[in-house]
Amino acid sequence: MSPTATESSTKREIAVEIPAEEVSRETQNLIQKYQKLARIPGFRKGHAPASIIRQRFAEDLKSDVVEALVPRYFRKEAEKLGVVPVSQPRVTDLHIHDGEPLRFKASFEVMPTIRLENYKDLKSEKPEVVVTEEEVQQSLDNLRERQATFTSIEGRPAADGDFAQVSLDGVPKEGDAESKPVHMDEVLVEIGGKNTMPEFTEHLRGAVAGDERTFDVTYAADAQEQRLAGKTFTYTVKVQALKQKQLPELNDDFAKELGEFANLDDVKKRIREGMESERKHAAEHEAKDKLMAELVKRNEFEVPEALIDHQVDVRLERGLRALQSQGMKAEDIKKMDFARLRAGQREQAVQEVKASLLLDRIADEEKIEVSDAEIDREVDALALQTKQSAEAIRARLTQDGALDRIRNRIRNEKTLDFLYRQSA
Repeated sequence: MSPTATESSTKREIAVEIPAEEVSRETQNLIQKYQKLARIPGFRKGHAPASIIRQRFAEDLKSDVVEALVPRYFRKEAEKLGVVPVSQPRVTDLHIHDGEPLRFKASFEVMPTIRLENYKDLKSEKPEVVVTEEEVQQSLDNLRERQATFTSIEGRPAADGDFAQVSLDGVPKEGDAESKPVHMDEVLVEIGGKNTMPEFTEHLRGAVAGDERTFDVTYAADAQEQRLAGKTFTYTVKVQALKQKQLPELNDDFAKELGEFANLDDVKKRIREGMESERKHAAEHEAKDKLMAELVKRNEFEVPEALIDHQVDVRLERGLRALQSQGMKAEDIKKMDFARLRAGQREQAVQEVKASLLLDRIADEEKIEVSDAEIDREVDALALQTKQSAEAIRARLTQDGALDRIRNRIRNEKTLDFLYRQSA
């Protein structure tokens, strides 16, 4: 084997020569296999001469020799040079002739050499988290709203603050053939409510159960529902009943109805703690994002295209799953411009790959590792979530190679936590 190698930051090309005797040995092994299986007119199965097999299946034998020997000798040469490919090799200049060495060139990518710069003096913001009494009270009021009950109104027409229980039919004005009719049953409309369209308030104020009102509604061009934006509909609204909202009193009894709370102060305390925790988490997440952006900015290096392509795949798959969960149909997904989508994901994918490689390099430097107990906790959580045994989850993750990915993710998270703590 006579190797040569050329180098760039992440790209490699090696020339490999496989000895003629090794090529001949592999060819003979393959001929024997063909003899056992080939059906050739004039010969019983398994009794065709080697010369006939060699002549009849010449091109197939060459392909099989290449398939058997090229990956094996490529791996040997890569190991000899001390490089770890991160992409499948692209084989060129293939030379295979009887009695001669098999020669080829293989182009592939390797991990970049990362020389860490200034990661120990990174600084991040630690904003003070403040939750005001007004915010706690607003959250408490929202809880109170969710516990509201509705009682029937008898003997008077609807007034502001009341709720009309209605069924409605809306049809687009003449000339609007594209819009579809609207039908809804048992809708509660708050008379004078901040989220109630003025036309509904105007025509339902003063109504009583059994009334029917017909009126037009013109939607703003920037209406939240795209199908209604800028359109005019004629609505026929039937009032089924009038309701009055009853809010529970804010007292200790209300607190106990919400759950395991001793009193109202206990509820307020839990609300405050929850809001503080949520804001601390959001602030920490934002600070870590800025920290990683600065780390990437300080450390310039070339990223293998294979890793970028893989990360683009990950981002696209995540996005498509989100679209499917929102109800997008498979046929509509197939019509999407995937070349444009991939191009749009590339820049962010590069940043994510760089961040991951840097965290991995820092973890090596700081000797940050993931214990078996940490992996066990992750597996147990997945088992609980999917209602399977931990053993079954572990077996599947090991087979899929996902266990190593989980270990790498936890290691990166621990490394980012380390950077965040030291950046105070």
